[in-house]
Amino acid sequence: MTIEDRCKKYLDMTREALSLVKISPSKESFLSKAATDFVDMCNNYLKDANFFYEKGDFENSLAASSYAYAWLDAGVRLGILSATGDYKRFTQYS
Repeated sequence: MTIEDRCKKYLDMTREALSLVKISPSKESFLSKAATDFVDMCNNYLKDANFFYEKGDFENSLAASSYAYAWLDAGVRLGILSATGDYKRFTQYS
């Protein structure tokens, strides 16, 4: 698998994961703001990853998409983001 293929895979995986997660805490909760920040960070890194991908800078695209996914994964693990029943794609407690 080439680095370009790997970038596409991670970009697709992150977009799909982003479409599945929901903010868990109620809007009145302090944790709701934290969850929103996690989603915003994912979106920002995903935007960067797309930018680098379009430029052909696949190393930085892969790094940015990995960071984007990590924000979602951390949010799900903390419980501030819900994976809407599909937890296979996120880190689980052992």
